Amino acid sequence: MRVAIIGAGWAGLAAAIELAAAGARPTVFEAARDVGGRARALHANGRVLDNGQHILIGAYAECLRLMRRVGVRPEAVFHRQPLALTFADGTGLRLPDLVPPWDALAGIARARGWRWRDKAALLRTAAAWRLGGFRCAPQATVAALCARLPRRLVDEFIDPLCVSALNTPAHEASGKVFLRVLQDSLFSGRGGSHLLLPRTDLGSVFAEPAARWLAEHGASVHTGRRVQQIAHQGGAWRVDGTPFDAVVLATPSTEAVRLLRALAQPALQAWLAQAEALRFIPITTVYAQVPGARGPLLAAPMLALRAQAGQPAQFVFDRGQLGGPAGLLAFVVSTSAGERAPLEAQVLAQARAALGLAALQPVQTVVEKRATFACTPALRRPPPALLPGLWATGDYIDGPYPATLEGAVRSGCAVARALLSPHGCHTRLPE
Repeated sequence: MRVAIIGAGWAGLAAAIELAAAGARPTVFEAARDVGGRARALHANGRVLDNGQHILIGAYAECLRLMRRVGVRPEAVFHRQPLALTFADGTGLRLPDLVPPWDALAGIARARGWRWRDKAALLRTAAAWRLGGFRCAPQATVAALCARLPRRLVDEFIDPLCVSALNTPAHEASGKVFLRVLQDSLFSGRGGSHLLLPRTDLGSVFAEPAARWLAEHGASVHTGRRVQQIAHQGGAWRVDGTPFDAVVLATPSTEAVRLLRALAQPALQAWLAQAEALRFIPITTVYAQVPGARGPLLAAPMLALRAQAGQPAQFVFDRGQLGGPAGLLAFVVSTSAGERAPLEAQVLAQARAALGLAALQPVQTVVEKRATFACTPALRRPPPALLPGLWATGDYIDGPYPATLEGAVRSGCAVARALLSPHGCHTRLPE
Protein backbone atom coordinates (compact mmCIF):
# COMPACT_ATOMS: atom_id res chain seq x y z
CA MET A 1 0.00 0.00 0.00
CA ARG A 2 1.41 3.36 -1.06
CA VAL A 3 0.27 6.13 1.25
CA ALA A 4 1.13 9.81 0.94
CA ILE A 5 1.27 11.62 4.27
CA ILE A 6 1.29 15.37 3.89
CA GLY A 7 2.88 16.87 6.99
CA ALA A 8 5.63 15.62 9.31
CA GLY A 9 4.32 16.83 12.64
CA TRP A 10 3.74 14.33 15.44
CA ALA A 11 0.41 13.17 13.94
CA GLY A 12 1.86 12.57 10.48
CA LEU A 13 4.93 10.82 11.85
CA ALA A 14 2.75 8.63 14.09
CA ALA A 15 0.62 7.57 11.10
CA ALA A 16 3.74 6.86 9.03
CA ILE A 17 5.32 4.72 11.78
CA GLU A 18 2.19 2.63 12.24
CA LEU A 19 1.85 2.11 8.49
CA ALA A 20 5.52 1.24 7.95
CA ALA A 21 5.47 -1.18 10.88
CA ALA A 22 2.57 -3.00 9.17
CA GLY A 23 4.39 -3.28 5.83
CA ALA A 24 2.87 -0.32 4.02
CA ARG A 25 4.98 2.18 2.05
CA PRO A 26 4.36 5.68 3.42
CA THR A 27 5.85 8.74 1.76
CA VAL A 28 5.93 11.84 3.97
CA PHE A 29 5.96 15.36 2.50
CA GLU A 30 6.91 18.23 4.82
CA ALA A 31 6.90 21.86 3.75
CA ALA A 32 9.40 22.95 6.42
CA ARG A 33 13.08 22.06 6.42
CA ASP A 34 12.73 20.20 9.72
CA VAL A 35 10.31 17.53 10.93
CA GLY A 36 8.22 17.89 14.08
CA GLY A 37 5.60 20.49 13.22
CA ARG A 38 4.86 22.79 16.13
CA ALA A 39 6.97 20.61 18.46
CA ARG A 40 10.36 20.78 16.78
CA ALA A 41 13.89 22.00 17.45
CA LEU A 42 14.67 25.63 16.69
CA HIS A 43 18.15 26.90 15.90
CA ALA A 44 18.50 30.52 17.01
CA ASN A 45 21.44 32.72 17.98
CA GLY A 46 23.81 29.77 18.08
CA ARG A 47 21.54 27.78 20.39
CA VAL A 48 19.25 24.80 19.92
CA LEU A 49 15.93 25.83 21.49
CA ASP A 50 12.39 24.65 20.79
CA ASN A 51 9.54 26.10 18.77
CA GLY A 52 7.78 26.59 22.10
CA GLN A 53 8.24 24.93 25.48
CA HIS A 54 6.28 21.64 25.65
CA ILE A 55 5.69 19.12 28.40
CA LEU A 56 4.16 15.67 28.42
CA ILE A 57 2.58 13.68 31.23
CA GLY A 58 2.91 10.06 32.27
CA ALA A 59 -0.54 9.22 30.90
CA TYR A 60 0.60 9.95 27.33
CA ALA A 61 0.81 6.24 26.58
CA GLU A 62 0.79 6.46 22.78
CA CYS A 63 3.56 9.08 22.68
CA LEU A 64 5.73 6.97 24.97
CA ARG A 65 5.00 3.78 23.01
CA LEU A 66 6.03 5.31 19.69
CA MET A 67 9.14 6.86 21.21
CA ARG A 68 10.28 3.43 22.34
CA ARG A 69 9.46 1.97 18.93
CA VAL A 70 11.80 4.43 17.17
CA GLY A 71 14.59 3.84 19.68
CA VAL A 72 14.06 6.68 22.15
CA ARG A 73 14.29 5.84 25.86
CA PRO A 74 11.78 8.16 27.62
CA GLU A 75 13.68 7.85 30.88
CA ALA A 76 16.75 9.28 29.12
CA VAL A 77 15.09 12.26 27.39
CA PHE A 78 12.65 13.34 30.12
CA HIS A 79 12.92 14.60 33.65
CA ARG A 80 10.03 12.84 35.38
CA GLN A 81 8.47 14.25 38.53
CA PRO A 82 5.11 14.05 40.30
CA LEU A 83 2.63 16.77 39.35
CA ALA A 84 3.57 20.09 40.93
CA LEU A 85 2.01 23.52 40.51
CA THR A 86 4.15 25.49 42.93
CA PHE A 87 5.20 29.13 42.93
CA ALA A 88 8.52 30.80 43.69
CA ASP A 89 7.44 31.46 47.29
CA GLY A 90 6.92 27.73 47.87
CA THR A 91 3.12 27.83 47.97
CA GLY A 92 0.94 25.61 45.82
CA LEU A 93 0.25 21.94 45.20
CA ARG A 94 2.83 19.15 44.95
CA LEU A 95 1.67 15.53 44.69
CA PRO A 96 3.66 12.72 46.29
CA ASP A 97 4.57 9.65 44.25
CA LEU A 98 1.70 7.44 45.42
CA VAL A 99 -1.01 5.44 43.66
CA PRO A 100 -4.25 7.31 42.84
CA PRO A 101 -6.24 8.65 44.55
CA TRP A 102 -3.90 8.76 47.55
CA ASP A 103 -1.41 11.01 45.73
CA ALA A 104 -4.10 13.65 45.15
CA LEU A 105 -5.51 13.33 48.66
CA ALA A 106 -2.09 13.67 50.29
CA GLY A 107 -1.03 16.46 47.94
CA ILE A 108 -4.13 18.54 48.62
CA ALA A 109 -3.85 17.98 52.38
CA ARG A 110 -0.22 19.14 52.36
CA ALA A 111 -0.61 22.03 49.90
CA ARG A 112 1.17 25.12 51.21
CA GLY A 113 -0.62 28.45 51.39
CA TRP A 114 -4.13 26.99 51.25
CA ARG A 115 -6.56 27.19 54.15
CA TRP A 116 -8.12 23.97 55.41
CA ARG A 117 -11.53 25.08 54.16
CA ASP A 118 -9.96 25.61 50.70
CA LYS A 119 -8.53 22.10 50.77
CA ALA A 120 -11.84 20.64 51.94
CA ALA A 121 -13.69 22.43 49.13
CA LEU A 122 -11.32 21.03 46.50
CA LEU A 123 -11.58 17.50 47.92
CA ARG A 124 -15.38 17.70 47.88
CA THR A 125 -15.40 18.96 44.32
CA ALA A 126 -12.93 16.31 43.12
CA ALA A 127 -14.93 13.59 44.86
CA ALA A 128 -18.12 14.79 43.16
CA TRP A 129 -16.41 14.71 39.76
CA ARG A 130 -15.22 11.16 40.33
CA LEU A 131 -18.58 9.94 41.65
CA GLY A 132 -20.21 11.49 38.58
CA GLY A 133 -17.94 9.51 36.28
CA PHE A 134 -16.10 12.68 35.22
CA ARG A 135 -19.08 13.72 33.13
CA CYS A 136 -20.84 17.06 32.84
CA ALA A 137 -23.24 18.90 30.56
CA PRO A 138 -21.75 19.45 27.08
CA GLN A 139 -22.18 23.22 27.39
CA ALA A 140 -20.44 23.50 30.78
CA THR A 141 -17.24 25.51 31.04
CA VAL A 142 -14.39 24.80 33.44
CA ALA A 143 -15.27 28.00 35.28
CA ALA A 144 -18.85 26.75 35.76
CA LEU A 145 -17.60 23.41 37.09
CA CYS A 146 -15.48 25.25 39.65
CA ALA A 147 -17.90 28.04 40.51
CA ARG A 148 -18.14 26.97 44.18
CA LEU A 149 -14.42 26.77 44.77
CA PRO A 150 -12.66 29.60 46.66
CA ARG A 151 -11.18 32.29 44.46
CA ARG A 152 -7.61 31.51 45.50
CA LEU A 153 -7.94 27.88 44.42
CA VAL A 154 -9.33 28.94 41.08
CA ASP A 155 -6.54 31.48 40.52
CA GLU A 156 -3.64 29.35 41.74
CA PHE A 157 -4.70 25.83 40.79
CA ILE A 158 -7.66 25.52 38.40
CA ASP A 159 -6.64 28.32 36.03
CA PRO A 160 -3.00 27.17 35.63
CA LEU A 161 -4.10 23.53 35.30
CA CYS A 162 -6.73 24.42 32.70
CA VAL A 163 -4.47 26.61 30.60
CA SER A 164 -1.67 24.02 30.66
CA ALA A 165 -4.01 21.16 29.70
CA LEU A 166 -6.45 22.82 27.29
CA ASN A 167 -4.57 26.01 26.31
CA THR A 168 -7.88 27.82 26.79
CA PRO A 169 -8.96 30.15 29.64
CA ALA A 170 -11.23 28.50 32.22
CA HIS A 171 -14.19 30.77 31.47
CA GLU A 172 -14.10 29.57 27.82
CA ALA A 173 -12.73 26.02 28.20
CA SER A 174 -14.79 22.86 27.80
CA GLY A 175 -15.63 21.28 31.14
CA LYS A 176 -16.18 17.92 29.43
CA VAL A 177 -12.67 17.80 27.94
CA PHE A 178 -11.13 19.11 31.17
CA LEU A 179 -12.72 16.29 33.16
CA ARG A 180 -11.54 13.74 30.60
CA VAL A 181 -7.96 14.98 30.94
CA LEU A 182 -8.21 14.84 34.74
CA GLN A 183 -9.60 11.32 34.60
CA ASP A 184 -6.86 10.05 32.31
CA SER A 185 -4.04 11.75 34.19
CA LEU A 186 -4.97 11.72 37.87
CA PHE A 187 -6.80 8.38 37.90
CA SER A 188 -5.15 6.33 35.14
CA GLY A 189 -2.69 4.60 37.45
CA ARG A 190 0.48 5.41 39.27
CA GLY A 191 2.59 7.91 37.38
CA GLY A 192 -0.18 9.03 35.03
CA SER A 193 -0.10 12.58 36.41
CA HIS A 194 3.70 12.80 36.43
CA LEU A 195 5.19 15.70 34.51
CA LEU A 196 7.65 14.75 31.77
CA LEU A 197 9.93 17.70 31.10
CA PRO A 198 12.24 17.33 28.07
CA ARG A 199 15.96 17.16 28.89
CA THR A 200 16.86 17.76 25.25
CA ASP A 201 15.42 19.62 22.30
CA LEU A 202 12.06 18.44 20.97
CA GLY A 203 13.58 17.29 17.71
CA SER A 204 15.65 14.73 19.59
CA VAL A 205 12.72 13.68 21.76
CA PHE A 206 10.71 12.18 18.90
CA ALA A 207 10.60 13.78 15.46
CA GLU A 208 14.19 13.27 14.29
CA PRO A 209 14.49 9.67 15.59
CA ALA A 210 11.11 8.96 13.98
CA ALA A 211 12.34 10.24 10.60
CA ARG A 212 15.48 8.09 10.85
CA TRP A 213 13.42 5.03 11.82
CA LEU A 214 11.11 5.56 8.86
CA ALA A 215 14.05 5.78 6.46
CA GLU A 216 15.41 2.51 7.88
CA HIS A 217 12.05 0.79 7.36
CA GLY A 218 11.43 1.62 3.72
CA ALA A 219 9.53 4.89 4.08
CA SER A 220 10.47 8.18 2.42
CA VAL A 221 10.53 11.55 4.18
CA HIS A 222 10.85 14.65 1.98
CA THR A 223 11.44 17.96 3.79
CA GLY A 224 11.23 21.37 2.16
CA ARG A 225 8.47 20.04 -0.09
CA ARG A 226 5.15 21.84 0.05
CA VAL A 227 2.45 19.87 -1.74
CA GLN A 228 0.64 21.98 -4.30
CA GLN A 229 -2.23 19.71 -5.31
CA ILE A 230 -4.02 16.48 -4.52
CA ALA A 231 -6.34 14.93 -7.09
CA HIS A 232 -8.14 11.70 -7.87
CA GLN A 233 -7.42 10.49 -11.40
CA GLY A 234 -7.35 7.14 -13.11
CA GLY A 235 -8.54 5.26 -10.04
CA ALA A 236 -5.73 6.54 -7.82
CA TRP A 237 -5.00 9.49 -5.62
CA ARG A 238 -2.28 11.77 -6.94
CA VAL A 239 -0.06 14.12 -4.99
CA ASP A 240 1.51 16.65 -7.34
CA GLY A 241 1.01 14.06 -10.08
CA THR A 242 2.49 11.05 -8.26
CA PRO A 243 -0.01 8.17 -7.75
CA PHE A 244 -0.83 6.75 -4.32
CA ASP A 245 -3.39 4.33 -2.94
CA ALA A 246 -4.36 6.75 -0.18
CA VAL A 247 -3.58 10.23 1.12
CA VAL A 248 -3.43 11.43 4.72
CA LEU A 249 -3.59 15.16 5.40
CA ALA A 250 -1.44 15.69 8.51
CA THR A 251 -1.16 19.43 8.04
CA PRO A 252 -2.62 22.31 10.05
CA SER A 253 -6.30 22.76 9.31
CA THR A 254 -5.69 25.84 7.16
CA GLU A 255 -3.36 23.91 4.85
CA ALA A 256 -5.81 20.99 4.67
CA VAL A 257 -8.55 23.43 3.65
CA ARG A 258 -6.32 24.83 0.88
CA LEU A 259 -5.71 21.39 -0.60
CA LEU A 260 -9.30 20.19 -0.23
CA ARG A 261 -10.95 23.27 -1.75
CA ALA A 262 -9.28 22.48 -5.06
CA LEU A 263 -10.97 19.06 -5.16
CA ALA A 264 -14.37 20.75 -5.51
CA GLN A 265 -16.17 17.78 -3.96
CA PRO A 266 -19.62 18.63 -2.52
CA ALA A 267 -19.20 15.85 0.06
CA LEU A 268 -16.38 17.87 1.66
CA GLN A 269 -18.37 21.03 2.35
CA ALA A 270 -19.42 20.08 5.89
CA TRP A 271 -15.83 19.13 6.78
CA LEU A 272 -14.50 22.38 5.37
CA ALA A 273 -17.06 24.40 7.32
CA GLN A 274 -16.06 22.73 10.59
CA ALA A 275 -12.36 23.22 9.92
CA GLU A 276 -12.78 26.87 9.03
CA ALA A 277 -14.92 27.50 12.12
CA LEU A 278 -12.10 26.54 14.49
CA ARG A 279 -10.72 29.47 16.48
CA PHE A 280 -7.01 29.41 17.20
CA ILE A 281 -5.05 30.67 20.18
CA PRO A 282 -1.43 31.87 20.16
CA ILE A 283 1.22 30.74 22.64
CA THR A 284 4.40 32.71 23.25
CA THR A 285 7.64 31.35 24.68
CA VAL A 286 10.22 33.87 25.86
CA TYR A 287 13.74 32.51 26.23
CA ALA A 288 15.99 34.62 28.45
CA GLN A 289 19.45 34.20 29.96
CA VAL A 290 21.17 35.29 33.16
CA PRO A 291 24.76 35.92 32.03
CA GLY A 292 27.44 34.11 34.00
CA ALA A 293 25.02 31.82 35.83
CA ARG A 294 26.68 28.63 37.07
CA GLY A 295 23.88 26.77 38.81
CA PRO A 296 20.10 26.50 39.11
CA LEU A 297 18.14 29.74 39.09
CA LEU A 298 14.83 28.28 40.30
CA ALA A 299 13.85 26.03 43.20
CA ALA A 300 12.56 23.46 40.69
CA PRO A 301 12.86 22.81 36.93
CA MET A 302 9.35 24.22 36.46
CA LEU A 303 7.44 26.80 38.48
CA ALA A 304 4.02 28.38 38.12
CA LEU A 305 3.72 32.16 37.91
CA ARG A 306 0.85 34.37 39.05
CA ALA A 307 -0.27 35.83 35.74
CA GLN A 308 -2.05 39.17 35.87
CA ALA A 309 -2.34 42.39 33.88
CA GLY A 310 1.09 43.30 32.58
CA GLN A 311 2.58 40.01 33.83
CA PRO A 312 1.33 37.47 31.29
CA ALA A 313 3.51 34.35 31.78
CA GLN A 314 1.92 31.38 33.57
CA PHE A 315 4.99 29.12 33.80
CA VAL A 316 8.77 29.31 33.81
CA PHE A 317 11.23 26.49 33.10
CA ASP A 318 14.86 26.40 34.22
CA ARG A 319 16.46 24.88 31.14
CA GLY A 320 19.76 24.67 32.98
CA GLN A 321 18.20 22.02 35.24
CA LEU A 322 16.94 20.16 32.16
CA GLY A 323 20.20 19.60 30.33
CA GLY A 324 20.47 23.06 28.77
CA PRO A 325 22.98 25.83 29.46
CA ALA A 326 23.03 27.23 32.99
CA GLY A 327 20.99 30.38 33.39
CA LEU A 328 18.64 29.81 30.45
CA LEU A 329 14.95 30.19 31.29
CA ALA A 330 11.83 29.63 29.18
CA PHE A 331 8.72 31.63 30.07
CA VAL A 332 5.40 30.40 28.64
CA VAL A 333 2.49 32.72 27.89
CA SER A 334 -0.50 30.57 26.97
CA THR A 335 -3.40 32.34 25.28
CA SER A 336 -1.04 35.23 24.58
CA ALA A 337 -2.21 38.53 23.12
CA GLY A 338 -0.35 41.45 21.63
CA GLU A 339 2.84 41.93 19.68
CA ARG A 340 6.15 40.17 20.27
CA ALA A 341 8.21 43.10 21.63
CA PRO A 342 5.71 44.30 24.29
CA LEU A 343 5.09 40.70 25.42
CA GLU A 344 8.81 40.10 25.79
CA ALA A 345 9.23 43.30 27.81
CA GLN A 346 6.33 42.40 30.10
CA VAL A 347 7.72 38.91 30.74
CA LEU A 348 11.17 40.28 31.62
CA ALA A 349 9.58 42.76 34.01
CA GLN A 350 7.52 39.92 35.51
CA ALA A 351 10.70 37.88 36.02
CA ARG A 352 12.31 40.75 37.89
CA ALA A 353 9.27 41.25 40.11
CA ALA A 354 8.36 37.60 40.79
CA LEU A 355 11.78 35.94 40.69
CA GLY A 356 14.19 38.78 41.48
CA LEU A 357 16.15 38.24 38.26
CA ALA A 358 17.29 41.75 37.39
CA ALA A 359 20.13 40.66 35.08
CA LEU A 360 17.91 38.61 32.76
CA GLN A 361 18.58 39.23 29.06
CA PRO A 362 16.31 38.17 26.17
CA VAL A 363 17.58 35.41 23.87
CA GLN A 364 14.65 34.53 21.60
CA THR A 365 10.90 35.05 21.67
CA VAL A 366 8.80 32.54 19.75
CA VAL A 367 5.18 33.44 18.95
CA GLU A 368 3.18 30.52 17.56
CA LYS A 369 0.10 32.36 16.33
CA ARG A 370 -1.96 29.23 15.62
CA ALA A 371 -0.54 27.08 18.39
CA THR A 372 -3.78 25.45 19.45
CA PHE A 373 -7.51 25.55 18.79
CA ALA A 374 -9.81 27.05 21.42
CA CYS A 375 -11.18 24.01 23.26
CA THR A 376 -14.64 25.39 23.97
CA PRO A 377 -17.83 23.59 25.10
CA ALA A 378 -19.72 21.49 22.53
CA LEU A 379 -17.08 22.21 19.91
CA ARG A 380 -17.65 20.34 16.63
CA ARG A 381 -14.26 19.23 15.32
CA PRO A 382 -13.74 17.80 11.82
CA PRO A 383 -13.79 13.99 11.53
CA PRO A 384 -10.81 12.00 10.18
CA ALA A 385 -12.60 10.36 7.23
CA LEU A 386 -12.95 12.65 4.20
CA LEU A 387 -13.47 10.55 1.07
CA PRO A 388 -12.61 6.94 0.26
CA GLY A 389 -8.82 6.75 0.54
CA LEU A 390 -8.54 10.33 1.83
CA TRP A 391 -8.07 11.00 5.54
CA ALA A 392 -7.11 13.81 7.89
CA THR A 393 -5.18 13.63 11.12
CA GLY A 394 -3.96 16.12 13.71
CA ASP A 395 -4.66 17.43 17.17
CA TYR A 396 -7.63 19.41 15.82
CA ILE A 397 -9.40 16.32 14.43
CA ASP A 398 -12.37 15.00 16.40
CA GLY A 399 -11.29 13.17 19.53
CA PRO A 400 -11.46 13.18 23.32
CA TYR A 401 -8.30 15.23 23.92
CA PRO A 402 -7.50 18.92 23.49
CA ALA A 403 -4.66 20.18 21.30
CA THR A 404 -1.88 18.13 22.87
CA LEU A 405 0.96 15.98 21.56
CA GLU A 406 -0.87 12.89 22.79
CA GLY A 407 -4.00 13.98 20.94
CA ALA A 408 -1.99 14.38 17.74
CA VAL A 409 -0.25 11.01 18.09
CA ARG A 410 -3.49 9.18 18.91
CA SER A 411 -5.13 10.74 15.87
CA GLY A 412 -2.28 9.64 13.60
CA CYS A 413 -2.31 6.08 14.94
CA ALA A 414 -6.09 5.84 14.58
CA VAL A 415 -5.99 6.92 10.93
CA ALA A 416 -3.20 4.44 10.17
CA ARG A 417 -5.21 1.60 11.71
CA ALA A 418 -8.27 2.64 9.72
CA LEU A 419 -6.23 2.59 6.52
CA LEU A 420 -4.94 -0.88 7.35
CA SER A 421 -8.48 -2.17 7.75
CA PRO A 422 -10.03 -4.10 4.82
CA HIS A 423 -11.83 -1.05 3.38
CA GLY A 424 -9.51 1.74 4.50
CA CYS A 425 -7.93 2.30 1.07
CA HIS A 426 -11.00 2.03 -1.14
CA THR A 427 -10.50 4.86 -3.63
CA ARG A 428 -13.19 4.47 -6.28
CA LEU A 429 -14.60 7.96 -6.78
CA PRO A 430 -16.40 9.74 -9.58
CA GLU A 431 -13.83 11.11 -12.01
